[in-house]
Amino acid sequence: MSTALDSTAQRSARDPTRVRRIGAQQPVRRQDWAGRSHQEILASYRPGKSDPLKVLEVLIELFNTRHTALEKTVSHKTRQERARFLRRFFADLRRRAGFRKPPDPRNLGQKHIHAMVQVWQREKLAPATIQTYLSFLRGLGSWMGKHGFVRKPEQYGLSLDEYQRHEYAQHDKSWAGKGIDVQAVLAEVAAFDPRVAASMRLMDALGLRRKESVMHRPFAHVHPFDQTGLPEDQKRADEYVWVKGKGGRVRWIALETDAQRAAVAHARSVVEGRDAHMGNPAHSLKRNLRRLDYALEKFGFTKAERGVTAHGLRHGNLQALYQDMTGAAPPVRGGGVVPAELDRAARLVVSERAGHSRLRAAGAYLGAILPRLRGDRSTG
Repeated sequence: MSTALDSTAQRSARDPTRVRRIGAQQPVRRQDWAGRSHQEILASYRPGKSDPLKVLEVLIELFNTRHTALEKTVSHKTRQERARFLRRFFADLRRRAGFRKPPDPRNLGQKHIHAMVQVWQREKLAPATIQTYLSFLRGLGSWMGKHGFVRKPEQYGLSLDEYQRHEYAQHDKSWAGKGIDVQAVLAEVAAFDPRVAASMRLMDALGLRRKESVMHRPFAHVHPFDQTGLPEDQKRADEYVWVKGKGGRVRWIALETDAQRAAVAHARSVVEGRDAHMGNPAHSLKRNLRRLDYALEKFGFTKAERGVTAHGLRHGNLQALYQDMTGAAPPVRGGGVVPAELDRAARLVVSERAGHSRLRAAGAYLGAILPRLRGDRSTG
């Protein structure tokens, strides 16, 4: 992979508990903004006098690195998608929603959001897409100090059930759920490309994302518990895997099972050098990810042919974790009702292993919470 990727990973490996400072990746501010607060900069663009699209660009430049709700920066992908959406949103207010001209972002009102939601509904956009759009608008509101500016979905004429449904898995995406023998597949792929097969094995054993598995360094990213910085009462294993996921969020995955330890040991056997990553060192990250995808396509393990993707290995791991904790298969696999307190505890662990900060994120792998058992009064 690229030298830049290697040097970044080396710094992280030397200090795996290193946390990136908020704003460390923010763009260089203009010289004419030096010494001025965000409020002072925006005040120099008077509402009604300044080009609304120019004001939008200023807001994007000042705030687009920020997470909507958390004190952290967001990934470059999120920044690009959010900026692209906001520019299109204000242009579409005139082109598609019937407004004579776009408003100054600071004067954006409910009538504008209502009008665009109607446009999206006419286009039959998926509820997940609309939720993403509203989330981007919520971020815009927070940049201007208008927290709560974007209202609940039903207030825009959206069905709450439909709007929330996409948060919960409706279909089992795991390989086991499709009757696929994962170990047999890994053996087949290993004959074609040992590195790809080892990366897939890490996804299956640790619940890693596709990109996380390719970037994993099986020597440098495994540490004893006392180097994790985790509280002693959270210790579940002697060794942990350090993972840097989406948005730079770091998590530690305990090597609790023989299968997990074997996956790491196997990964070590196919790389060259103690600081090596799982991808081919002669190739870029993008090319290594494409190699993994190509291997799956070559052997027919695609959504079109077998109804699965590489991400299904992650789903299977997280579903198995839930079942180990509760004794029941997750709802998406037809499992029975689990006491609320136990279900919540298991979902929290699943969410943490997956690298999410929200409890409900586990629903994307497990399915919706089933109705409680009669007499179960736990609040969960």
